[in-house]
Amino acid sequence: MFTTQARALSIPYWEGSFEHPFIKELASGKLAHEKFRYYLIQDRYYLEHFSKIHFMLAEKTSDKQIKELMLSAAKHLEEGELAIRQQFFEELAITPREIEETVIAPTAYHYVSHMYRQLLTGTVQSVLAGLLPCPWLYQDIGEKLIEAGSPNGLYQRWIETYSNDEGAEEIVKQCTILNQLYETSNEVEQADMLEAFLISAKMEYAFWDMSYNLEVWRGMSND
Repeated sequence: MFTTQARALSIPYWEGSFEHPFIKELASGKLAHEKFRYYLIQDRYYLEHFSKIHFMLAEKTSDKQIKELMLSAAKHLEEGELAIRQQFFEELAITPREIEETVIAPTAYHYVSHMYRQLLTGTVQSVLAGLLPCPWLYQDIGEKLIEAGSPNGLYQRWIETYSNDEGAEEIVKQCTILNQLYETSNEVEQADMLEAFLISAKMEYAFWDMSYNLEVWRGMSND
């Protein structure tokens, strides 16, 4: 089964995300707003392209089930994450000018580039596999943190965004489709699916590092 193998391969990055200082401090309420601001700005870039890739895959595939899933997920992004992000921007006084002047960090750039590469050179299966870690990991984190919550109201709303039934249902659908595709794919295609998933899982972990350390390109400074 694809999902079982993919999760087994990504254990260090998946489980590591729960223990990352960014997530631990977000849950405790101690995460510096500067780091959360940086995360939001970089994540805006990521989500903008993540949504576009859903639409592009919907156009690329002839599979009705995948097309419907991608369009539904893109709609959920617009009405959920992207809308809530805008509220966060307003509360933290993140202006359009600040967004424009903030250089996209290496990790955010490389993560998005990885998914576009799958669209260009991969298969429908590998594109779909590469898209899965983001919603699945965030849902796992939300469900893990929701019971205790965060004393910081802003961070609590972030947690609540990723602990809802609608998101969980979409993940189940995507996992089911990927397991079906995996069974009907040849060995090369199966390997590509697992690699696409694993790289995305690694990039998810790297995204916390990027945000926590205010990552910039070598030779640049945060000053």
